[in-house]
Amino acid sequence: MTHRDFRLAKILDDSTYEVDADRARLDLKMVHDFLKNSHWAKDMPFGVMKRAIDHSLAFGLYRDGKQVGFARVVTDRATFAYMADVFVLASERDRGLGQWLVESVLAHPDLKDMRRWLLGTRDAQALYKRCGFVEPPAPFTYLEKYDPAIHERQAARSGAERMRAVG
Repeated sequence: MTHRDFRLAKILDDSTYEVDADRARLDLKMVHDFLKNSHWAKDMPFGVMKRAIDHSLAFGLYRDGKQVGFARVVTDRATFAYMADVFVLASERDRGLGQWLVESVLAHPDLKDMRRWLLGTRDAQALYKRCGFVEPPAPFTYLEKYDPAIHERQAARSGAERMRAVG
């Protein structure tokens, strides 16, 4: 099965909703506009987002053909998957679409038999718990290396490189 072959659909309130993994359908501008204003990907440059999508399994959520949600998975497609950048536009929330998007991602043939899934969330624990996610048992813990200023430094470095090229 190719990623383009994965497509789920349902009718809700006279609209057709679809989830698929066809990167060619993604509205990258809409995804970037959302992510660069989110608390978890604030000010992410378009190129960084595009590279992340290119190296992930990406999913779009569509209403009557227009993208209204997104999720991506970083995975080895064998034992481990990390779900990231999950969102549904505010105008489409409170209709069960976030849960359907996550359940659809979990059902993808390349992902449905993962031994371990991880994700990080500040305020959507209830959604993910409905989809089978739980807090890790003690003494298991997660560690992170986090650099909130990376995009600013990359932009400054790129600006300096452009100035050297011109000068």
